[in-house]
Amino acid sequence: MTFDNLKPLIKDILQEKVPVDTRLTKVCELLKETVPYYDWVGFYFKNSDKDELKLGSFAGEPTDHVIIPFGKGICGQVAVSNKNFVVPDVKAQDNYIACSIYVKAEIVVPLFVNGENVGQIDIDSHTADPFTEEDEKFLEFVNAKVAEILE
Repeated sequence: MTFDNLKPLIKDILQEKVPVDTRLTKVCELLKETVPYYDWVGFYFKNSDKDELKLGSFAGEPTDHVIIPFGKGICGQVAVSNKNFVVPDVKAQDNYIACSIYVKAEIVVPLFVNGENVGQIDIDSHTADPFTEEDEKFLEFVNAKVAEILE
């Protein structure tokens, strides 16, 4: 299934009349099930007024990394930089938090609501260097649609 085919499905899920967490979990599950190299998909959000992220909805193996301090790991760096971070090879990253021995690559895209970085979508892959600019653009689309239900 192409990203263009997934976009209307994402919109439909996010418009459902169920709790936000349920919708976000459905988005994570859809992405994990339909994109072959998306092995773990989750949303991290700023944890109230603390300089840390807290895991929200996700699909994939449970992780011990429920809280991530700003600046630590790929997710923590995105919380500070406000920029997408594509990691083709996690072993080449000094500031990487290993969630699974199978993870080879990661992409993290910040989620903005009214110009403020409130969280991010994080995707781990068991495939080396799978992410392209097309993934980045698609995940920016997903986050823009998520932002609409968080405003």
